[in-house]
Amino acid sequence: MQTERVTFLTTPDHKAALDTFARASGMSVGQVVREATSQYIGGPSAEESAELAALVAEVNRAIPKMSESIDHMIATLDESHATVDAFLREMGVRR
Repeated sequence: MQTERVTFLTTPDHKAALDTFARASGMSVGQVVREATSQYIGGPSAEESAELAALVAEVNRAIPKMSESIDHMIATLDESHATVDAFLREMGVRR
């Protein structure tokens, strides 16, 4: 495999974090950077795309329930507001 050198500047804290992560993962810093950039440049894998599609489908199924729940909460709050308003009027606090 032919290789090229890439140099980039980072903070000492970021470099230490890269070193720590690479060591804990059993990789070199170069491997960590190659894997990270490959995922970024190459886009999602087929597995990641499938997972994302499943999440989108789940969210799409949940949205109508969420909307219904919000509508119910609004109706309940409106009823509560009317009850409190009537009580305050009855007590002479509100006109």
